[in-house]
Amino acid sequence: MTKIIDLNTFAEGALSERANAEVQKILENIADPNTDAKKVRKLTLTVSFKADDKRDVVLSSVVAKSTLAPAKEIESKFLMDLDSAGKVTGAELKSGIKGQTRIDVDNQEIQEDTGSKIYSFRQTKEDVK
Repeated sequence: MTKIIDLNTFAEGALSERANAEVQKILENIADPNTDAKKVRKLTLTVSFKADDKRDVVLSSVVAKSTLAPAKEIESKFLMDLDSAGKVTGAELKSGIKGQTRIDVDNQEIQEDTGSKIYSFRQTKEDVK
């Protein structure tokens, strides 16, 4: 069978160029630690052909499309309560267990379960004097 087109040079190299651009996106998506490594990624190349009325000239178009893995789901816990006006309010649970205080080593603070500071071990300028 005779070769009608060369995929590397088809559409002045646009097919190959677009395929490579989508492969780059796929590789970046695979390298992203926020995505599931085992999810399948896909590359779809669509070459469309449309003839004129005389059927002697054919217009072709190239579309490259990738299907990437979505970012992994991230969960967080919220503590719900009522404010002084009786309206529902909430705050993110930082300590892992409701009512448990925690130590934030980076900020040198003791914090409530929502991350609000109770006490700081950092010396202020007044403490140093």
